[in-house]
Amino acid sequence: MKVALLGTRGVPAHYGGFETCAEEVSRGLAARGHAVTVYCRYGNAPGDPTTFADVTLRYVRHIDHKVLGTLTHTVNSTLDAMRRRPDVLLYFNAANALPALAAKLLSRVPVVLNVDGLDWKRRKWGWAGRAYYQFAEWLSAKVADRIVTDSRAIQAYYEDRWNAPSTFIPYGAYVEGPRAPELLAEYGLEPDSYFLNVSRLEPENNADLMIEAFAQVETEKKLVIVGSGTYGSPYAAGLKRTADPRVVLPGAVYDPARVRELYCGAYAYVHGNEVGGTNPGLLRAMGHGSCVLTLAVPFNVEVAGDAALTFDRDPADLAAKMRQVLADPGLVRRLRQNARERIRTAYRRDDVVAGYERVLEMAIAGAYRGRPASDVGVPLSREETVAG
Repeated sequence: MKVALLGTRGVPAHYGGFETCAEEVSRGLAARGHAVTVYCRYGNAPGDPTTFADVTLRYVRHIDHKVLGTLTHTVNSTLDAMRRRPDVLLYFNAANALPALAAKLLSRVPVVLNVDGLDWKRRKWGWAGRAYYQFAEWLSAKVADRIVTDSRAIQAYYEDRWNAPSTFIPYGAYVEGPRAPELLAEYGLEPDSYFLNVSRLEPENNADLMIEAFAQVETEKKLVIVGSGTYGSPYAAGLKRTADPRVVLPGAVYDPARVRELYCGAYAYVHGNEVGGTNPGLLRAMGHGSCVLTLAVPFNVEVAGDAALTFDRDPADLAAKMRQVLADPGLVRRLRQNARERIRTAYRRDDVVAGYERVLEMAIAGAYRGRPASDVGVPLSREETVAG
C-alpha cells in the first residue's frame, strides 16, 4: 500500500498521543513493506529530516496558532497528498474532518480517521471551539470510510451519539526495564525516590490537582511533572509558581533514554488525564512496570484494569492513595507486576500495527461501503476476536 498519514505534528514523536501513534504505526507499516509518508510540521525534529525508519517525511506550511495550526497544516498536507496519489489516507484527530472531506471531494482515495477522545471537553476551548469539535465529530462519521477509536468507551460514544460504527484499535507499548539509571542524577533523582507524571501541561490533565494533593502527603519523596504548555500557557506558568520544594518541573523531555529512565525509576506514576481515550503515557508507565494511580474516568479504568489504584478528581482522595502506596510496598509490587502483564497481553505494538494494516487494506478494498457494524481491531481479552 501507499499510505499517507496526516493530522499530526509529525514523527519522530515530540508532542502527544497522536504523534506517538503515528510513529509506531508508520514504522510498523514500513517494516511490513508498505510505502508510508507522514506529513510533518517544520521544526518538529532538528534539521527537518526527510526519512525516519524507512518512513518518508514531508513538510508543509501552516499558521502557527492555537486554533488554526492543526487545520491549516492538514489542509496543506491534503493538497500535497492528492498530487501524489496514495492508496489510502490515514487522518488523526476528528478536528481534521473538513480536510478529509476535501480529500473525498477531490479524489476517490479512501479515508480512515482516528478520532481520538472528546476534545470538545478540553477546558481551553471557548464555545466556538467546543461547537466546532462536535460538528467535526458528526462530520467524521459522514466522511470517513472507517473511523478508528482507540478506546472501547470512545467507540460506544460514537455509536450512541452519532450512530457511527468504528474499529477499535488502541495504542501499544513495550515491556521494558531500566538501562541507564544513572541518568536520573541529571534531575537530582534516584530510583524509587519520586512520584511521576508525564503529560502536556493542560488543565484537563490535572497537574495542579497532583501538586495540591502532594502538599497533603508527608514524605521525602518528590513529585516530578514532566511536560510543557503551548502558546505561552498561563496554566503551565501557574504550576511553576508552586512553593513546595519537593515538586520538580523539568519541562518537556524528548530523549527516549531519559524518558525511559524517568518512567522506570518512579516509585509510582500518577495519571490525571480526563478527556482522552487510550493514553500512550499511561501505557508506557505500565510497560515500564510502574505502580499506577489513575483518575477514575472510563478511558483510564479500561486501560489499567487491575493494574492501578483509581482516585477521584479530589486532592484529598489522591493524597490518600499516595499515602496508601507509600505505606504498602507489597501493594506496589503487585501493581507493578499486573501492569507489565496487562501490556504483554492486551497492548502489544505489533498487534496495533496489524490492526491498522487490516483496516487500511479493507478500506482500499471497499469493505466499508455498507457501513458494517463496529468491530475490534485489537482484542483486549480472550473473549474478543479480531474482525475482518
